[in-house]
Amino acid sequence: MALSDKIAADLPFLRRYARALTGSQTTGDTFVRATLEAALADDDLRDSLNGGRVPLYRAFNKVWSSAYLETGEIDRGNSELEAAASQRLGAITPLNRQALLLTTLEDFSVPQTAEIMDLSPEAVQGLIQEAIEEIDSESATDVLIIEDEPLISMQLEDLVKSLGHEICGTAATRTQAQEVVAEKQPGLVLADIQLADGSSGLDAVDDILKISSVPVIFITAYPERLLTGDRPEPTYLVTKPFQEKSVRTAISQALFFGSSRPLT
Repeated sequence: MALSDKIAADLPFLRRYARALTGSQTTGDTFVRATLEAALADDDLRDSLNGGRVPLYRAFNKVWSSAYLETGEIDRGNSELEAAASQRLGAITPLNRQALLLTTLEDFSVPQTAEIMDLSPEAVQGLIQEAIEEIDSESATDVLIIEDEPLISMQLEDLVKSLGHEICGTAATRTQAQEVVAEKQPGLVLADIQLADGSSGLDAVDDILKISSVPVIFITAYPERLLTGDRPEPTYLVTKPFQEKSVRTAISQALFFGSSRPLT
């Protein structure tokens, strides 16, 4: 397989990771683009990308680490949401969040994450524990679950409650979601894409975002439908079948930034 084809296959997921890390599609794509430009300018770096996802994410990490302190400059003036995201981004240590995202959302092993971040596995384990402690200290909120599979909905309910949050409602269709929101505004939404009556979780979320800028996490078996690059993509996207730690991490990130309206 040609190098360009290998990178193309991994690029949607690197962009997903960059969005989750920065809280912004614009900023995330800026760092991804800078990574590719660096590879084009450096033969050794470009050759290393033949090794797959780990060297690609490692290259991204080097760009991210070198430019992290300038993130506020990239976002400034684009929108109030990006300014807020940038302000929040500078409020905590980025390394622990990065380690948790790599091992959960991106499903790298601890040794792989250590290679990507140029740290020891022991250091990565410590960062992951720090990030988990931060999650556990976050404020509780009301969560709406939009999911048409009863068992998955129940699993998500149990997970959300175990994190100290409350369930303000569950919905299997767009109409049911509208009914829940009419009664109470959620502080977070977990949403599938394909719902019971053929309605769309995307449409259900759009209805909610017209009312308020609530954080949204899409949990779907069809991530390719959203990772096309043709439209603003969701900041937080978890693939089914999911691991609970991946959802836990996405919840932490979504609540950290306070909004997941596409930042374009």
